[in-house]
Amino acid sequence: MPTDENQLNQTFMALADPTRRAILARLALGDATVTELVKPFSISQPAISKHLKILERARLISVGHDAQRRPRRLEAQPLAEANAWLEHYRSAWEANFERLDGLLDELQRPAARRRRKKRNRSAVRGK
Repeated sequence: MPTDENQLNQTFMALADPTRRAILARLALGDATVTELVKPFSISQPAISKHLKILERARLISVGHDAQRRPRRLEAQPLAEANAWLEHYRSAWEANFERLDGLLDELQRPAARRRRKKRNRSAVRGK
């Protein structure tokens, strides 16, 4: 799946902030207005609005029109594109983890043998 590099950069830049990630988590539960989004945070409404603008520019959220309300809605496509980009690296991560597992097994085997030998020597001496 080809991804627009600028879009990908904006997505990751927007996701870099924990407040914006929390906003996205809230919007994953359903649409919300700015007033509703401000409630769980200890920051001002203008600060939340700045975060929302960044999320809008990254196309991670959109603004709806519902009479007087302007609810924000999560847009999944940029997140799906970021996930697809990350998936390209999964095989490399998995290969690294498999090598690490092998190394850990190798390192644990001699330690287990030393413990068994020590126990065996103790048992022989005890007789």
